[in-house]
Amino acid sequence: MNSIVKHIAIACTFVAMSDTKRYAIAIHGGAGTILKSSMTPKLEKAYQQILEKAIQRGYKLLEKKASALDAVETAVKLLEDAPLFNAGRGSVFTANGKHEMDASIMDGKTLDAGAVALLQKIKNPIELARMVMEHSGHVFLAGKGAEDFASKMGLKKMEASYFYTEARYKQLQLAKKADKVLMDHTDRKFGTVGAVALDQFGNLAAATSTGGMTNKKFGRIGDSPMIGCGTYANNNSCAVSCTGSGEYFIRVNAAFHVSALMQYKKYSLEKACREVVDHLLPSIGGDGGLIAIDHAGNISMCFNTEGMYRACKSSVGDYSIGIYK
Repeated sequence: MNSIVKHIAIACTFVAMSDTKRYAIAIHGGAGTILKSSMTPKLEKAYQQILEKAIQRGYKLLEKKASALDAVETAVKLLEDAPLFNAGRGSVFTANGKHEMDASIMDGKTLDAGAVALLQKIKNPIELARMVMEHSGHVFLAGKGAEDFASKMGLKKMEASYFYTEARYKQLQLAKKADKVLMDHTDRKFGTVGAVALDQFGNLAAATSTGGMTNKKFGRIGDSPMIGCGTYANNNSCAVSCTGSGEYFIRVNAAFHVSALMQYKKYSLEKACREVVDHLLPSIGGDGGLIAIDHAGNISMCFNTEGMYRACKSSVGDYSIGIYK
């Protein structure tokens, strides 16, 4: 009799484990030439703390059965609020001394997406991107029109002083002196931020936000707000958020390319990500990285640069925070 009870107990445990929905989240704060030799202990600790705060906040939402969309938006907003990253408050300066911020978000369940570009006053661009997705009837809004839509939605706007940081201003002066457009930092750090998540309902989502390029001109827009280039999510494959030299990511539809390799060539998540980051992008001179998560909760955080600010956490015990290769 005890043997029968034992077998029933084992069977019940197996069913309970099978019914448990795996969930996970990954975030990034940009890739580039990030060397430990050039990082002070204080600054390294600051990066690690905000990465930990963002990953824990997003994970707790998933733990409470929040949607993947809520998790990625919340995580990205925290990174936008940190002046350490080139997004939101820490955005770099354009050639005319202003800020032009871009962001996008995508729902893997419905393939709905929202994107914004050339924002100058919005505190959290990723929040507006989601409003575009859910309330505008469109996918992509830019410039004054996007700002007008933000006003209609009652979104918080900030004065230019909110986005001013001394470090970013010095970067602009260096760029002007060299007459170059720089990717975030003079030592090539791509400070775009992003998040990808799988929720307990099996839905995927991705979000990306950036301040663009230091000393950029002519209203340049990179890959971050472009669906399929810097951001993509599809429940049938994966969710992806990219960071790097945007022009190259645009030319190869980097984020969608990962999904396509999984859907049409049946690649694993890691193999698809590696194909794009280690082979496709370098073949045309591109560098950077991406984070991705598939419908089974597998996570990939790969890059072809010296480092990438990154973190991940899953319901099966995966947890890491990294900066260097």
